[in-house]
Amino acid sequence: MSQCTLRNVRFAGMATCVPKRVFHNIDDAPPAIRSERERLCRNIGIYTRRLCPDWQTFSDLAFEATEKLLADLKWNKADIDALIIVGQSPDYLTPATAIILQDRLQLPQTTIAYDVNLGCSGYPFGLHLVGSMIASGAIKKGLLLVGDRAGEEKDPLFSDAGTVTALEFDPNAPPMHFDLNSDGSGHKAIILPVGGHREPVEISHLVGRRDEGGYWRFGTDLVLDGPAVLSFSTQRVPPAVESLLSHVGMSKDEIDFFVFHQANKMINETIRKKLRLPEEKVPSTLRDFGNTSGASLPVTMTARMRDALAQGKKRVLLCGFGIGLSWGTAIVDIDSGVFPALIEA
Repeated sequence: MSQCTLRNVRFAGMATCVPKRVFHNIDDAPPAIRSERERLCRNIGIYTRRLCPDWQTFSDLAFEATEKLLADLKWNKADIDALIIVGQSPDYLTPATAIILQDRLQLPQTTIAYDVNLGCSGYPFGLHLVGSMIASGAIKKGLLLVGDRAGEEKDPLFSDAGTVTALEFDPNAPPMHFDLNSDGSGHKAIILPVGGHREPVEISHLVGRRDEGGYWRFGTDLVLDGPAVLSFSTQRVPPAVESLLSHVGMSKDEIDFFVFHQANKMINETIRKKLRLPEEKVPSTLRDFGNTSGASLPVTMTARMRDALAQGKKRVLLCGFGIGLSWGTAIVDIDSGVFPALIEA
């Protein structure tokens, strides 16, 4: 069964950190492609993105977010039982970045720490993973770190961000509902084909070629099949949302916010219209932050919903979808959570 419910898990808070550097998809593009870039931006809805400088990694952003959230929560670091990273931008191929952050954050050696390799759909899957540990009674407090360093100047879509979500055991917490799915037959739709054991890096992959915009392209670059991703997203996501609502016996009117992975304007608007959702219930950060991979749900919650979430109980439907192919939906009630303002580092 892809659908399940977790109990006794409280959503305690969330923090988001983005790089200080703002990259303008039109103004900062080479002059030769600016008119073409303007048309593209109208379609994808992304005008500015946040990009890390060369020295900065996802873990640097996640570290800043975690330090701030723990301070605002007034949680004792000695009480953190688990630190799980969901993302695809490790500091090193090995060891796991979560273990490095366990030490950097000065968490106890008893803290469970490991990485999960998942991208755009990662946030609902990560909530379920850490939430399951808590619901089972194995731990009391856990941290979920989600995000990536995925942005490049030459690619107008992706952006960088690091986020942290704090979950804790609470016998009075409302249930969390999940619908999680995977379809590996579509794994080539979004793939980094070079660099693993299936196709190791060779010298030929490192020989670049300039595209029409003057950007260098390499064999080690991400390959994305746009039409396949569009078809997958718009065909799989709306039925999954409807299915979970039906499973838990809720109507769309009972949901305060629908937060979708920020893929691009065309995909997200198609999903919203298929579900017949009003714009005011579907916040977006595409224009200002682009596609921040698995972090796009926390980025949107922090940048667009922070004030509303601080005003009282809100019921939020969260839906991530993409690489894998995979898609996950969660319904979470949030009450009295801690949401620091967006951090820039």
